[in-house]
Amino acid sequence: MKSVLRWWVIFSLIGTSLAQTATTATKKKKTAPATTASEVQQLKDAVAAQQQQIQQLRDEMRQRDAALQQAQQQVQAAQQAAEAAQAKAEQAAQEASQQQQAVSNLKTDVSDMKQNATNAALSLQETQKNIKASLESPLALHYKGIDITPGGFLAAETVWRQHALGADINTPFNSIPFDGSTASHMSEFFGSGRQSRISMLAEGKLDNMKIRGYVEADFLSAGVTSNNNESNSYTLRQRQAWGQAALNDGWTFTGGQQWSLVTETKKGVENRTEALPMTIDPQYTVGFSWARQYGFRVSKNIGNKAWLAFSVENAQTTLGGHGATNNFIIGSQGSGGGLYNGTTNYSFNATPDFVGKIVFEPGFGHYELFGVIRDFRDRTFPCGGNVAVGKTGLLPASTTCDGAKFPNAMGANNVSELGGGGGANVRFTVSKHVDIGAHFLGGEGIGRYGTAGLPDVIAAPDGHLVPLTEYQALGTLEFHSKRWDVYSNVGMEYAGRQDYGITNVGYGSPFADNSGCGTEHPPSSTIINVLVPTTSTLPVVPGGGTVTPVGGVGTPLSGGFNPSNASPCNGDTRAILEGTLGMWYRFYNGPKGKLQMGLQYSYLDRNQWSAINPADPAVGISPNATENMFLTSFRYYLP
Repeated sequence: MKSVLRWWVIFSLIGTSLAQTATTATKKKKTAPATTASEVQQLKDAVAAQQQQIQQLRDEMRQRDAALQQAQQQVQAAQQAAEAAQAKAEQAAQEASQQQQAVSNLKTDVSDMKQNATNAALSLQETQKNIKASLESPLALHYKGIDITPGGFLAAETVWRQHALGADINTPFNSIPFDGSTASHMSEFFGSGRQSRISMLAEGKLDNMKIRGYVEADFLSAGVTSNNNESNSYTLRQRQAWGQAALNDGWTFTGGQQWSLVTETKKGVENRTEALPMTIDPQYTVGFSWARQYGFRVSKNIGNKAWLAFSVENAQTTLGGHGATNNFIIGSQGSGGGLYNGTTNYSFNATPDFVGKIVFEPGFGHYELFGVIRDFRDRTFPCGGNVAVGKTGLLPASTTCDGAKFPNAMGANNVSELGGGGGANVRFTVSKHVDIGAHFLGGEGIGRYGTAGLPDVIAAPDGHLVPLTEYQALGTLEFHSKRWDVYSNVGMEYAGRQDYGITNVGYGSPFADNSGCGTEHPPSSTIINVLVPTTSTLPVVPGGGTVTPVGGVGTPLSGGFNPSNASPCNGDTRAILEGTLGMWYRFYNGPKGKLQMGLQYSYLDRNQWSAINPADPAVGISPNATENMFLTSFRYYLP
C-alpha cells in the first residue's frame, strides 16, 4: 500500500512538470516559433530540479516509511507489552483467586473438622447409648449367628354370659342353650389368665435365603378333650410351631403347625401377618374361617404385587346329624399310646386337605381368592347294624343278605365323597385410621373351617358320608389411632338341610321333634348305688356308671352339677349369627413393652331348622337361642 502511494506521488509530479513544459513550449511557439539552446538548457534544469524534488520526495517517503514502520513496531511492542501485562494481571488475579479459594477451603476444612468432631462425639454417645440399651434391653438375643426374639403377653381376662355355658373365655358358639335348658336360666362369670401367651422367633440369614422358625403357645386347652378338629389344641396348647426357608427369588417353603392357608393375611401370604379379629374371645367371631394345624406351604412372591400359594394340611372329619345307623365307620377314639386322647373321636383320613390361594395387592387394598379340596372317606356295612332287609331307604333293592338281621361285614367297602369350597377376602383402608374387611367361604363339607364348629358331614341311611352345604361370612370395621383400637364385627355361619324323609334322619330333618326346646326339666340323675332286686334287670346308667344290686329298691340321687337339657329338642342348627363391638386402649406402648386393656360386647343368635310339632303337625317349630356376653382384658405384652 505504501509503494503504490509513493509511485502515485512521483507520477503526479512528473505529469505536472510535463504539463508546465508543454504549456511553456506552446506559448513560446506562439511568440517564437523556434526553440533556442537556452530554452533547452532551462528545460533540462527544470527536469533536473524536478528529479531533485522527486528524489527529495522519495527520501521523505523512505523516512515516512521508516517512521511508520518504527511506529508500527512500537505499537506492536506496546500491544505485546499490554498483552503481557494483561496476562500477568490475569495470572495475578488467578493466583489471588486460588489463594482466596485455598483460604476458603481451609476455612471449610476447619469447619468440617469441627463438625466431624462434633458428629463423632455425638455418634460415639449414640453408639454408647445403643450398646447400653442393647445390653440392657436387646431387640433380639444373638446365638450362633441367629437372632432369637421372645414374645407373648400376660393376660387377666373375664367373661359374663347371660346364659351359662360352663365355658372359659373361649366360647362354644354352637352350644348356646335353648330356653328348656337349665343353664339358660342362669348367668355365669369366669375370670381367667389362660389366654396368656408365650412365643419365640429364631431367624438367620444365608447368601440366598433367610431361614426362620417360630413357636407359640397358650394355656387354653383341656387335656381330656384336646383334638385335631380346628386348633389342634394339645396341652400345653401348641398354637404354632413351624420352620421356614424364604429364598431371595421370592419362593418360600413353610412346614409345621401353622395357620391354615384358608386364614386371611394382611401382607401377601406371609406367616405371622394373619388378619385375626380383634376380639378378646379366643374363639374369635362367628363367620371367621380358620384353622391352626399341620401344613406344608409353598408360595411365590411376584414383585410384591401378587402371590401364589399352595398347601397340604392336616385333615379331620366332623360328623353331625341324627338317625345314623350302626353301619359305617369313620374312625375311632384316640389311642393313648399313640398320643391321642382316648375320649375323643378321630377320623381315619384318606388324604390331607388341599388349599390354594391367589393374593393381589395392586396398591390399594388386599384381595384374596382361595379354594379348598377335601376327601371324606368311611367304611360302610350294607348288611351290618341290625338293618332289616326291605326297610325303605336303608339298603338298595339289589342287596341280598342272610336272614332278617345282618350283624356281619358282608359287602363292606370303603366309600369316598369329595368336598370343599371356595372363598374370597377383601381388606382395605378407606382413610388413615379406618380399615374395612369382608370374608366369605362357601362349599360342601367346610364346617370345621368355621369358628362356630358346624359339622362337615352326616351319614346317609346306607352309611356313606354326605357333605353339608355350608356358608361362612364376616364383615369387619376397625378404627386405629395411637392409643385406641375400636372394632365391630358381624358374622354368620350356615349349614344346609339334608333330609331323607325318615323321622329325624339326616340334618335339619323336618320330622325331628322340637316340642321340648322350651320345656325345662329337673336335674339329670347320677345313680351312685341303686337298690334293686337281685333278679331285676339293671338300669342303664347315664355316663357309663355302674350299679350294684344289693337286694332292695332305691331312688336315684340328683347331682348338683348335672343341669338338664331341653328335651325333646332334636333339631339341628341352621345358622348362627354374631354381632360384636369392642375396643382396646393402650396405656403405654414403648421400649418397655405394651400395656393395654380391652372391653367387648357380643350378641349371639342360634336358630334351628324348623321341625314338626307333635301337638300340631301342621305347624313347624323353629327354636331360637340368644346370648349376651361381656368380656374384659388387661394385658402386658413383652417388648
